Amino acid sequence: MVIGITSCNSKINGNNTPTSPIEEEIILQDNRNEQLLVDANNNDPIPAAYLLGDWIEKLKGKRVAIVGNQTSVVKTQDTIISKEWKTKEKLRYTHLVDTLLAHGIDIKRVFAPEHGFRGTADAGATIKDGIDSQTGLPIISLYGKNKKPYKKQLEDVDVVLFDIQDVGARFYTYISTLHYVMEACAQYDKKLIVLDRPNPNGHYIDGPILEQEHQSFVGMHPVPVIHGMTIGEYALMINGENWLENNLVANLEIIECKNYTHDSSYSIPIKPSPNLPNDQAINLYPSLCFFEGTDVSVGRGTEMQFQVYGSPSLVKYTDFDFTPTPNVGAKRPKFNGKKCYGVDLRDYKKLDHLNLEFLVDAFAKAPSKQNFFNSFFTKLAGTKTLQAQIEKGMTAQEITATWEKGLEDYQEIRKNYLLYK
Repeated sequence: MVIGITSCNSKINGNNTPTSPIEEEIILQDNRNEQLLVDANNNDPIPAAYLLGDWIEKLKGKRVAIVGNQTSVVKTQDTIISKEWKTKEKLRYTHLVDTLLAHGIDIKRVFAPEHGFRGTADAGATIKDGIDSQTGLPIISLYGKNKKPYKKQLEDVDVVLFDIQDVGARFYTYISTLHYVMEACAQYDKKLIVLDRPNPNGHYIDGPILEQEHQSFVGMHPVPVIHGMTIGEYALMINGENWLENNLVANLEIIECKNYTHDSSYSIPIKPSPNLPNDQAINLYPSLCFFEGTDVSVGRGTEMQFQVYGSPSLVKYTDFDFTPTPNVGAKRPKFNGKKCYGVDLRDYKKLDHLNLEFLVDAFAKAPSKQNFFNSFFTKLAGTKTLQAQIEKGMTAQEITATWEKGLEDYQEIRKNYLLYK
């Protein structure tokens, strides 16, 4: 039996065919007492959410809150039979919320991180609370004034289920949301289950260690820019290093991925945020995000986000140019409507290190050094030292050499929390 299910703001058209804003049409296999059919014949990494049989019994009879967004999906397999085809199998995705509701799980509410429940809001945009039009579930924002669930919002909850795709960079705010959810669960004695997902940038560790005086929502912990951990491993580190308020420790359980190591290649099937549209952008993101604290665009307002960089002032940089205009996830992009000259990285090789050469070279070519950096740069870097080093004229190699001791110390800590090789 196959049940047609839509995502949380999907509609049913006149032919009873589900249509969904989540990037795939979604159908849920009704095998409620079995594990969903996923990647049975290969060794590709499998997110924990797909392995329903490994964890759904833990939610039976419990009152559940979900922390999720558009990446919180379950991969399912349905069989389509028609007059034209004998039998044809297609892989689909269904939202985690829809999956659990179909299995009779009592969901009380959904908590949403930056970019919102559906992942369409601009970076830094205020996310408002609301009611999901399809399910009637309350949607509570954890981005803005309320970064941590209130006691009242957890009073009727037994278990909090966290399932969000991370990309492995310190300034990607989903791990900050994880911190505050863990803190609330510890304060109010709630069980937290994290459905782990592979880290597409989990194959390396690099960058300066955050200094605590520069702690912010884009950098909460003393880790490097690329931390080399899954979100489940990161949760274990938050607990184990006593980073929660007043040394609280969350009642935490990690449901592990299958077939994953830190050397695994993993392609995220659904954009983790509006401006990370593909594997190339996700791989370049840790290196290019520094430009968000400068007078240089990373392509927001184009279809090449985090795959290009440039500005109107870099006229003699190269022959490549782009012009940002408003689009989904960038209503007011930097240099809106202005031609930017810079570098096209869409075919750049896959990085296994933090590439500072982009930043150092752009600074060297900037006509106004005084206006190149803004105050956000130090928050992203987690230290004032990086800006000073670039302004001093140090090379990328000279700068990265200064990180070595901090990275060695961090790796000694990290190894205590690894779930995967």
